[in-house]
Amino acid sequence: MARSESAQVPVSAYVPSSVSAVPAATVTSRHSALVRVTHWITAVCFIALLVSGMEIVISHPRFYWGETGNVLTTPLFQIPIPSSRHLVQTGYGYVLPDQNGWSRYLHFQAAWLAVLTGLLYAVFGFVTGHFRKNLLPDRADLSWRGFWTSIASHLRFERPSEAEAWSYNVLQRISYLFVLFVLFPLIIWTGLAMSPAFVSAFPASVTLLGGQQSARTIHFFVSLALVLFLLVHVLMVCVAGFRSRMRAMITGRMITGQITRPAGTRRERT
Repeated sequence: MARSESAQVPVSAYVPSSVSAVPAATVTSRHSALVRVTHWITAVCFIALLVSGMEIVISHPRFYWGETGNVLTTPLFQIPIPSSRHLVQTGYGYVLPDQNGWSRYLHFQAAWLAVLTGLLYAVFGFVTGHFRKNLLPDRADLSWRGFWTSIASHLRFERPSEAEAWSYNVLQRISYLFVLFVLFPLIIWTGLAMSPAFVSAFPASVTLLGGQQSARTIHFFVSLALVLFLLVHVLMVCVAGFRSRMRAMITGRMITGQITRPAGTRRERT
């Protein structure tokens, strides 16, 4: 007995030929699992360090240079905010609630979690060649012309091309390398230099910085640099496409290409 078969009509029969010529969206891998996990752990730790660090600064918003500094010492500079301690004279007639206890505990815990996460990422980056392949700029990109072209495109808030979604431009690479190998080590070093236990074991760590109060002042300015980097980083993610960049850093996949349909056509089932 003859067996009847249903005819299958190709998808292109349902849509105009102009639409079928448009490349379909493709999903490919962008970030490895370890890069994504360490990225989000670092982000959470940085927020915790920022909030707790602000509370620590509020308890004594005066900064000094050298080994010692107190309310009887002339500060290098002072942040014009009220303090959370009565003994610290800030010129205000009131004090803020003292949150120095939990903030120091959270700062310590978040800092060590960030350090361990950074060490894991560094080992991964060197072993797998992630730094060399994805962050180290090519010689062709290190020209002044290419560098200023990248800066100009960022200042104009130009949306990057689809090809740039698969690699960092020269400005991104230099910024990430500076954060990873200059700002992060410096923030860790100055943080440890304010620890009496660490300084007693490694006194040169604070001597090279000019004293514990100098370490605290440097720690503050490096923190401001990291906050500035974070703000610019989030802004550039929004300019480049917030949903696609967030999807890539959460799922590890990037969608390229887009199917567009002219007005008046409807999507058919196949």
